[in-house]
Amino acid sequence: MINLKNSIAALMLLLSTAVFAETAQEAAIKRLVEPRLGEGVKVDSVTKTPYAGLFEVRIGTDILYTDEKAQYLFVGSVIDAQTSTDYTKARVADLNKIKFSDLPLDAAVKMVKGNGKRVVAIFEDPNCGYCKRFRQTLQGVDNITVYTFMYNILAEDSAVKSKNVWCSSDKSKAWDDWMLNGKAAPVAAASCSTPNDKVFALGRKLGVTGTPTIFFTDGTRMPGAVDVKTFEAKLASLK
Repeated sequence: MINLKNSIAALMLLLSTAVFAETAQEAAIKRLVEPRLGEGVKVDSVTKTPYAGLFEVRIGTDILYTDEKAQYLFVGSVIDAQTSTDYTKARVADLNKIKFSDLPLDAAVKMVKGNGKRVVAIFEDPNCGYCKRFRQTLQGVDNITVYTFMYNILAEDSAVKSKNVWCSSDKSKAWDDWMLNGKAAPVAAASCSTPNDKVFALGRKLGVTGTPTIFFTDGTRMPGAVDVKTFEAKLASLK
């Protein structure tokens, strides 16, 4: 029996390493494709895939496909008809991976529940309704450490609310008071400094376009207010 998980991992390794040994054919396709994508668009790599004779065209973390003569461009997901495996989704997830240990955790609000052995980092905006919903979900999750980066992207007063939380004597309690109960933190002193700008720059660098966005210790991310079953299943897969 084929181990599907191992097969996908092998495929991702093949694609991620192939760009370092671009063939003459891949280079030729890159030269043909790039001018057809619009002025200023830069193709980072062209890689032959193991399926359907397609070539992966990567632009940042965006993926499209072409044929060996670069006559056609295909936009969408490559899905295995037998296993329903979405190879494109898996590839994009791999491209979006981060190095969790590089996150500046000192710029995040830390919450520990139970033994705290399971660790995640979350980008949240204080005005984000979906973030508040996910905070409710976290209420039912134990043995976890959550680092919350207050990522102010939704409203003009998001930075003010984040500053008030950051400058509170108990940051974690102040954040939960606001996100769970709508209880605002005391107004911060003007002299209190925050990591707001640092977190905003970090989120942009990591390509965080919405909140909440959850990062796991394996470097993968999960956007949106996922349900507890999905969240727990992901955490269990990291063991």
